[in-house]
Amino acid sequence: MNKKFQRHVEDFTCTQCGAVVKGNGYTNHCPECLWSQHVDVNPGDRSATCHGLMKPVGFTVKHGNYILTHRCTMCGIEKNNKTSKNDNFDAILRLQGEINA
Repeated sequence: MNKKFQRHVEDFTCTQCGAVVKGNGYTNHCPECLWSQHVDVNPGDRSATCHGLMKPVGFTVKHGNYILTHRCTMCGIEKNNKTSKNDNFDAILRLQGEINA
C-alpha cells in the first residue's frame, strides 16, 4: 500500500515564469507565480502521467491559512494546496481579482 504523502526535497525551475525554486520537501508550486505541475496522484508520489501545468485558479481561507486551488491545463483535474510563508502574497491576492473579473 502506498503512503498518502511522500516527502521529496527537490529544487526546480518553474516552467511558467522561470523562477529557480529551492524545495523543502513540501514545496509543490512556484512561490512567485503560484503555478505547479501535475506530477502527483497522491502528494509526493510522482506517479501522475499527465505532467500538465497546474494553473492557480483560486483560493480559500481555512483557519487563517490560504489554500490554493490549481487546475491542470491538460486534463482539468483540480487539487488544493496549502500556501507557504515564502509565497508571493500579492500573487495570491491577484487571484481574487481574476475570480471576480
